[in-house]
Amino acid sequence: MIKVLFVCMGNICRSPSAEGVFRDKVSAAGLSDKIHIDSAGTHAYHVGNPPDPRSQEAAIKRDYNLSAQRARKVEVDDFDEFDYVIAMDMSNEDDLQAICPAGLEDKIHLFLKFSDNTDRKEVPDPYYGAGNGFEIVLDLIEDAADGLIAHLQKHHSI
Repeated sequence: MIKVLFVCMGNICRSPSAEGVFRDKVSAAGLSDKIHIDSAGTHAYHVGNPPDPRSQEAAIKRDYNLSAQRARKVEVDDFDEFDYVIAMDMSNEDDLQAICPAGLEDKIHLFLKFSDNTDRKEVPDPYYGAGNGFEIVLDLIEDAADGLIAHLQKHHSI
């Protein structure tokens, strides 16, 4: 079982969206029995809360249901538990590097490194923005999720 953890700051916008999209794509690829998926935040602002209503609304328009998810804070034990710890942006990546036990740093990756269709390095945080920020986030996540699945299939023979 390959274990993937998506991480953003509060675990209510980007990382739960990534978890939901990736879960659906993994299921569609017939890999649900081979890949475990979760999400967390680098900060404990929203622990126990469901994803932001705007994230849920944008996701449901694309048939992704995030409603069962609840925010949690990333823990040091997650680096032992998960094979891939996927950061949404460089600030999250820095926060993860700061708590990562020595020797496990290679598990941390920026999510968009798995995308072949954008020059962006980071999934932007839509929390304080207006307009179509949540839609842009989903576009980036859908593309990077496809790339991550291809990476896992190639490097883990699944």
